[in-house]
Amino acid sequence: MSSKITASSQGPASHEGAIQTPQNENKLGTSIVLFVVMMALFLGAIYSLSFLTLGNPWPMAVCILLFGLTYWIPQTILGRSDSAGEH
Repeated sequence: MSSKITASSQGPASHEGAIQTPQNENKLGTSIVLFVVMMALFLGAIYSLSFLTLGNPWPMAVCILLFGLTYWIPQTILGRSDSAGEH
């Protein structure tokens, strides 16, 4: 097995000259900003649990929503969930 990434000659990316690989998909600044935003959502989910009582279920709903967004946004909206195929 080799860790070297090779691109196929099929598809529109082969005609443009620039091949998207995982190494050059995001710049460092963009990755840091995305990490900070996702970490803020995650910590907000944990913080919302401090308001949880037996009479008030809404903090748990907020926690589940923020926790779900923390993982759903990077995997679907940011497009990293399809990088395993590397067409």
